[in-house]
Amino acid sequence: MLHVGDKVVYPMHGAGTISGVENCEVLGEDKTYYVLQMPIGNMKVMIPTDNVDNVGLRDIIPQAKVEDVRDVLQDKPERAVGSWNKRFHANLDKMKSGDICDVAAVARNLILQDRKHKISSGERRLMDLAKQILVSELVYACDKTPEEVEKWMNGVLANNRAAKQ
Repeated sequence: MLHVGDKVVYPMHGAGTISGVENCEVLGEDKTYYVLQMPIGNMKVMIPTDNVDNVGLRDIIPQAKVEDVRDVLQDKPERAVGSWNKRFHANLDKMKSGDICDVAAVARNLILQDRKHKISSGERRLMDLAKQILVSELVYACDKTPEEVEKWMNGVLANNRAAKQ
């Protein structure tokens, strides 16, 4: 059972704080929703309380797992193979897993690929979404501002083994 004030991650949207519980009528049916306030973009997301398990809502990673994220960001990026459309869907599937290390790998791959040669607009939107999801969770895990987390992330990526070659 979730409570107001809990910090959670909603895959494909990022991390936020449960700011309330609301009852709404949708298509003539009364439903109860968790109201999730996102720290980036000041977005509000409503999640049906009876659908929490199906959407993959999970707790914020502990501080100790931030090192795993750093390791992923420092790892050599996966080589881009196939059409941009195939890569896009493979990356999207990774992000839907809700695993922060998968999201970090997608962000790393796309950011470093974009630095070498510009990526497509679809991949750019996916890169921005991956960065937003990653930053939003690390804000809570590290108790930092989004700007501090982005600066840290950019520093780690600048020291990426492949970026130095």
